[in-house]
Amino acid sequence: MELCFVDKLKEQPYWLLVLFTMGSLSVLKFFFAFLKWVYVNFLRPAKNLKKYGSWALVTGPTDGIGKGFAFQLARKGINLVLVGRNPDKLKDVSDSIQSKYGKVQIKTVVVDFSGDINEGVKKIQETIEGLDVGVLINNVGVSYPYARFFHEVDEELLKNLIKVNVEGTTKVTQAVLPGMLKRKKGAIVNMGSGAAVVIPSDPLYAVYAATKAYIDQFSRCLYVEYKKSGIDVQCQVPLYVATKMASIRRSSFFIPSTDGYARAGLRWIGHEPRCTPYWPHSLLWGLLYALPESIIDAWRLRFCLGIRKKGQQKDSRKEE
Repeated sequence: MELCFVDKLKEQPYWLLVLFTMGSLSVLKFFFAFLKWVYVNFLRPAKNLKKYGSWALVTGPTDGIGKGFAFQLARKGINLVLVGRNPDKLKDVSDSIQSKYGKVQIKTVVVDFSGDINEGVKKIQETIEGLDVGVLINNVGVSYPYARFFHEVDEELLKNLIKVNVEGTTKVTQAVLPGMLKRKKGAIVNMGSGAAVVIPSDPLYAVYAATKAYIDQFSRCLYVEYKKSGIDVQCQVPLYVATKMASIRRSSFFIPSTDGYARAGLRWIGHEPRCTPYWPHSLLWGLLYALPESIIDAWRLRFCLGIRKKGQQKDSRKEE
């Protein structure tokens, strides 16, 4: 009489049973992780952002991801406080939004985050006084004109990277947070970067990557601090998006348009403290996570050296 499968396993060496058990657990873990990935990316319903408040504040809304968020929030019927440095561009964006979503109220605040931030924050506080700002999108940020070694970063660029990316996000959050605490509800979204989270290093963009690493840790700490106060804090980690900052003009499967990214970004607000909302980006994240860091470092260095060379050639042509 043949032994059943379990009896056969008992006859095998103990280490085979251990390997079989570990393998089964690994397969189950992968299966459930895949089911979760499918659910959060395609099936999980988005939160009703109006429950946080009837107003949203967006920094850097005149271009790129910030502009995408402004339009998508207006599409949801949420009033907007748009904060940027160029009054003409702010007016253009405001007019475009109101022509498409006429019932939405819009207030604009002119703030140069590379200038007097304290004065700018004061103007923001005066503008939002009495408004139930329930959503804050900290999108404003700057990067390098093109890749360069750290010793090639001039004083002006170094100052702007830290002032805009770090101080700007920190102080705007500090200005908006007290109102959320008073109302015991709110959602804060800080724009991080794959340069600080997805890849182990971003050579020739060292200061930019470091400022985004600050945003990631800052967001996680605030998530823990204020979760029980009804405030959801999140760091969104996009990879490449078709923006001027990334010098990418056309979108593709792995590179969304700004509107495409913003639509995905809204669906994730109020959930995980760190996420990459555009699902093809999560595929790339998984691939990069599986590779040895030394391989990614070497690839990224070669890639950025190529960007540096093109940038230097462009500069030399301008000087001629």
